Amino acid sequence: MKSSKLLSFLLVAVLSLTISVAQSLETSALFDLTILHTNDIHSRVEPARLGGKEIGGYARQATLIARLKSENPNPIVLNAGDSFQGTLYFNVYVGLADAACMNLIGYQAMAVGNHEFDRGPQPLATFAKLVQFPLLAANLDVSGEPELKGLIRPSAVLEAGGQRIGVVGAVTPDLFSISSPGENIKMRDLVSSVQGAVNELQSQGINKIVLLSHIGYSEDLELAAKLTGVDVIVGGHSHTALGKLEFPGAPSPRGEYPTVARSADGRTVLVVQAWEWGKVVGKLRVQFDESGHVAGWNGSEPIAVTQDVPEDPVVKSLIAALQRPIASLQSEKIGSTETPLGPVAGFQSENTMANVITDAMLDATAKQGSVAAFMNAGGVRAALEPGTITYGQAISVQPFNNTLVVLDLTGEELLKALEHGAGGGGMLHPSRGSSYVLDRSKPPGGRVSEVVIAGKPLDRSATYRVTLNSFTAAGGDGHEVLKSAKGYRYDTGMLDIDALVDYIKSHSPLSRAPEGRITTRR
Repeated sequence: MKSSKLLSFLLVAVLSLTISVAQSLETSALFDLTILHTNDIHSRVEPARLGGKEIGGYARQATLIARLKSENPNPIVLNAGDSFQGTLYFNVYVGLADAACMNLIGYQAMAVGNHEFDRGPQPLATFAKLVQFPLLAANLDVSGEPELKGLIRPSAVLEAGGQRIGVVGAVTPDLFSISSPGENIKMRDLVSSVQGAVNELQSQGINKIVLLSHIGYSEDLELAAKLTGVDVIVGGHSHTALGKLEFPGAPSPRGEYPTVARSADGRTVLVVQAWEWGKVVGKLRVQFDESGHVAGWNGSEPIAVTQDVPEDPVVKSLIAALQRPIASLQSEKIGSTETPLGPVAGFQSENTMANVITDAMLDATAKQGSVAAFMNAGGVRAALEPGTITYGQAISVQPFNNTLVVLDLTGEELLKALEHGAGGGGMLHPSRGSSYVLDRSKPPGGRVSEVVIAGKPLDRSATYRVTLNSFTAAGGDGHEVLKSAKGYRYDTGMLDIDALVDYIKSHSPLSRAPEGRITTRR
């Protein structure tokens, strides 16, 4: 009898200990979250070409993301903005092609980027109503814009593995100087608005929070140090390549993937970005402890969407249908180039594609008396490799449908505009016969020297008739001097893409070498 009681006691004790150990292991176990992410796709519905091979495209992206979701624990799929603008697919469908593809892929949240506003609120509103995921920007107040009211939220809550994941959005504070959101949308303070959205999520008991940001890599690192409660920043806007990208034509990374930062209270914050155009999918595996703090990031890497990834048949069929109305236009040959057109190795500020664009602008407005043309660096959206140039490729270089504006500027105003650009606010590339020396090591106001306009040294008291695109002439990229200029101003109504196409047709085959239009000194 005694032995039977003793045996029962021992069994109960062992069972209790087993349950206790199991509960202890359960509470101390790490939660593994997989964040799959892209940014700055810019309507690259079809693959781009890099190093002579195809890369990216929604159909291959769909296959890769589906595989990564099946192979990794607790996946969520995010996009950090700028799905709009950059190819004929946007010009024809104004974001609807991207919406259809992103829905099929299964995106779960997207930060709005600045290019989502390039054609005003209405196209973005249509996009927001059609996508099956929330659009986020905590630092935007859209309550006064009827088209967008209720369609852009500060944050969203996703579920993965039985856990709630908070996602907060943010867009660049430069939105109003680089895009066209209209007068009814207001910009909130970045830090306080994001922190407020984070605090609201924490008040709901959510302790794993991702900031889905479209402000730029350097800015993300700075912002991380000013916030509390954010564990991961998935970024965009700066088209930053991070980590090991081992494939032909891959850029040199600007940092590690992930880049480790620290929050205002000293916690680990992981910062990632996935380059551009859907060429890579970021795979960030984050291990969280029971308090929701980052405890590790094993198995994290950017993965190239190379041409050996099979195309998803459903997305491929959709793209084939979307492509038919624009195929003939996209494939139309307009000329050729014997040399690469784009940034030139060894010449920090020289860009032969920009040189072609400005020469095209100058030729198109010569009858209006223009003696020089200037192109904002951020508006040169693609480079061209030697060979045939199609209309579709030209659109990828000049996708914004800006018009050409002829403007009279004093030499003093022109110098101030070049100085503003030298400080990072929309550097201006000049047309043939014009040049300047740039030294960013000098203080503001003294970075630009030896300015030549139309073959002669700049005269600060003279008046020059110059050509700009409508975006820059209206103060885009913060060019307040150009916006406020009181001299003659005439919008020709000619589209920049039409000027470029005409120039390519009449000057092919193109052949461009560095000309020293911008000489960089240190």
